[in-house]
Amino acid sequence: MKFTRLKQYYYLKFLRIKGDPRDIAWGACIGAIIGTMPVMPFHTIGIIAVCFLTRTSVIAGLFSSLVTSNPFTYIPIYYISMEIGNFITPYEVSWTRIQSILDVIISGRGFKESVKVLSGQGYELIIVMMSGGLVLAIPTAIFWYVFTLRLFLKIREKRLKKQILREKKIHSKKKKKL
Repeated sequence: MKFTRLKQYYYLKFLRIKGDPRDIAWGACIGAIIGTMPVMPFHTIGIIAVCFLTRTSVIAGLFSSLVTSNPFTYIPIYYISMEIGNFITPYEVSWTRIQSILDVIISGRGFKESVKVLSGQGYELIIVMMSGGLVLAIPTAIFWYVFTLRLFLKIREKRLKKQILREKKIHSKKKKKL
């Protein structure tokens, strides 16, 4: 029950984001790309940096990343990225290797320890995971862009209609007073 209320709360926060629908959609797209890429300790930093540089919605980027990559989805994302990367690159990475890295990242040992473990893995792992992650991220990002753009264009249209109705009411009240 509580989880549903929390989900509803964040959904409403997402709907109340202000700004140009295209900027919000691009922010969500960036968040989905980075959220789907297997760069776990760098998601938030990367999203904030890229959204800031592109002047898109950081909030939409963080939200789409949270929905895309969370404790329920990051293991499947890493596994699928590994499988795709193993298929499209000449290298082979095992799931046990990925699991050992995830264990360190998830354990809460800290950012420094996570970076240390990641940096000692070799270029093959990086190539496999980043290639697979990019292939997986493209359709995810396209989905988020289209979904968010349509949603916020509808929201903008509803807001404009409400504003016009409010202005008509105010105008008609002024006429009645005169």
